[in-house]
Amino acid sequence: MVQMEWYLVLSTIMMFVGILGFLVRRNLLAMLISIELILNSVDINFAVFNRYLFPDQLEGVFFTIFAIGVSAAETAVAIAIIINIYRNMKNIQVKNLNKMQEE
Repeated sequence: MVQMEWYLVLSTIMMFVGILGFLVRRNLLAMLISIELILNSVDINFAVFNRYLFPDQLEGVFFTIFAIGVSAAETAVAIAIIINIYRNMKNIQVKNLNKMQEE
């Protein structure tokens, strides 16, 4: 059986990679993927703490499934917005979004 610390290390690495990707990347899709990585690391924490603290109960698992559903809806809306930006500007770089205010 895998120890709890290994899951927490994996979750921590995913969180920091997501934060770094969000801060470094200037492409809207790459930033969205980084946000999803952060949310997935949180979901891992919910499932792991539920498994180790309350092994007979499923509240953490249900909360994780709910969070994954909300994350999927958020991703669908964000991709729709990015597609609309691309149709108008032919570019999805963050530095070019200031041009939208001028129009």
